[in-house]
Amino acid sequence: MAITIYTNDDIRPGAIAGQRIAIIGYGSQGRAHARNLQDSGHDVIAGVRHGGKGWRHANEDGVPTAEPADAVRGADVIAILTPDMVQAEIYRTIVEPNAKTGAAILFAHGFSIHYRRIAPREDMDVILVAPKGPGDLVRREFARGRGVPALFAIQHDATGKARDRAMGYARGIGGATGGLIETSFREETETDLFGEQAVLCGGAKELVMSGFNTLIEAGYQPEIAYFECMHELKLIVDLFYEGGITKMNAFISETAKWGSVSSGPRVINADTRERMKAVLADIQSGKFAEDWIAENETGKPAYDALVKADSEQPIEIVGQALRQRMAWLNAPQAGAHPAQAA
Repeated sequence: MAITIYTNDDIRPGAIAGQRIAIIGYGSQGRAHARNLQDSGHDVIAGVRHGGKGWRHANEDGVPTAEPADAVRGADVIAILTPDMVQAEIYRTIVEPNAKTGAAILFAHGFSIHYRRIAPREDMDVILVAPKGPGDLVRREFARGRGVPALFAIQHDATGKARDRAMGYARGIGGATGGLIETSFREETETDLFGEQAVLCGGAKELVMSGFNTLIEAGYQPEIAYFECMHELKLIVDLFYEGGITKMNAFISETAKWGSVSSGPRVINADTRERMKAVLADIQSGKFAEDWIAENETGKPAYDALVKADSEQPIEIVGQALRQRMAWLNAPQAGAHPAQAA
């Protein structure tokens, strides 16, 4: 069954016209959302601590600022764009006591709602708008008159306006220009976490490190192993990104293609997929969320140790030295948007 991809033409004109939007969290996504919404003609205010980094950036961008509680008061849409683990406290101390009746609370990731970290008031709309790209890309593509595709979801429609609010917000940040797909908080959260853990961050990282270690244990030079297992990965990822597996197959050599189809399934096989299913099961059951919340509540000792261990891997030591010779990695990009430098 074909999925519906909504565009700007599918969104009611003026869906959120005249509604004040409070952006709580002025990091990568918050900064991009605020600037895009403001450029789209919306009434935006950044809820930031006076004198902090977010306050400085908002002032540089010409986005009006207020202390977070003051920004929430009177706002029609309250976008919580802070890290997952601080959202519950922000809701409890800033949003819940100050949000007006019938306001919408909006998230860019469903974690806090799906895992019941936050239970919004019954009078509030609960919506999600999740661009499928980092904040600098969301801003850069919008500035070019284009847009990054986005997902949207409605968890609770208290006012009858939740769908208009979500789709209007998505249009304001460029998501409907890129293509807007409806989902649920559950689907967005669980697929996002699975992708990060099994493929994009966890899986790719472990695959790269395992390949590197296999080569150096076999006696090959670490620098050569780095180029083959880490450096050249970008070439393949770019082909995936631009045209999928079909484009990769069109651009790599016949030898590489044969090695891909004959040896790839020996590395990523049925056993690997069973372990992926176990990762997904932990996400679906809430075990991953429970473990991550508990880790935060105890000061993140295991998290800090494991991240430190990653940074001390042999591939990182070799790579750091090699990358110093790659001048293009630190060269400013022509036409880069100012938001990238933030």
